[in-house]
Amino acid sequence: MSRNAGRLLLAPSVIVLLAWMIIPLVMTLWFSFEYYNLVNPTLTGFAGWDNYRYLVTDPDFWVSLENTLIILAAVLFVTVVGGTLLAVVFNQNFPGRNIARVLAISPFFVMPTVSALVWKNLLMHPIYGVFGAIARGFGLQPVDWFAQFPLASVIAIVAWEWLPFALLILLTAVQSLDNEQREAARMDGAGVVAQFFFITLPHLSRAISVVIMIETIFLLTVFAEIFVTTSGGPGNATTNLAFLIYARALLQYDVGGASAGGVVAIILANIVAFFLVRSIGRRLEV
Repeated sequence: MSRNAGRLLLAPSVIVLLAWMIIPLVMTLWFSFEYYNLVNPTLTGFAGWDNYRYLVTDPDFWVSLENTLIILAAVLFVTVVGGTLLAVVFNQNFPGRNIARVLAISPFFVMPTVSALVWKNLLMHPIYGVFGAIARGFGLQPVDWFAQFPLASVIAIVAWEWLPFALLILLTAVQSLDNEQREAARMDGAGVVAQFFFITLPHLSRAISVVIMIETIFLLTVFAEIFVTTSGGPGNATTNLAFLIYARALLQYDVGGASAGGVVAIILANIVAFFLVRSIGRRLEV
């Protein structure tokens, strides 16, 4: 009786959560097969596969998909490599270590919009930015980052935001490493580099897998940094899949086409998550 009563009490919350997830998904799937353009309300009805056909034949879609994968791969590389090295450094004893840890982790708690504004106006601006002032101090021409290197600039901002997350997870994993293993390796003549590659790095493999899985899910939907800094430009140089969906829905008012892009994004995210979960599951079983 108590079990049934518990289920009855949980039922409203479960129903709300299911409705919160399923209703938007069903509506997105429905609109992806409909002609639904807010600028042309007379164009209605069942579209079949036309929205998907238009999406995959649009050059912007393939550019956005390429940019999405580039941002994903570049940010993962920077955060995993940088996070691993910083975790090893911050595991050492040095004056001010606790303050340095707090400062290194702090960027993760800054909102993406605020981070993008800080980088755009205070750091990367060619006239008022810190980087421009440093370049002029050395007698060099300041770089207009978002005009000359737009995608690299977005990657730098996103990597700066996610590096503290990787550092936090990996530092926790480094601290769980048994010191006796490192002492034994040191007594056997292993240097710092050998200890890192043969003891520390294998120990961090599971933590690195978790970092890759969690970051991948979120990096597929990077939006605020692009919206605030480049608005997908110049041209479509920084347009990723998330920004393309936004542009279709709220700039071109093509709800049907945007819904088709949303369905493709959901499928892509689930495929990536499926393989990552399986890979991490194998590692955890070892």
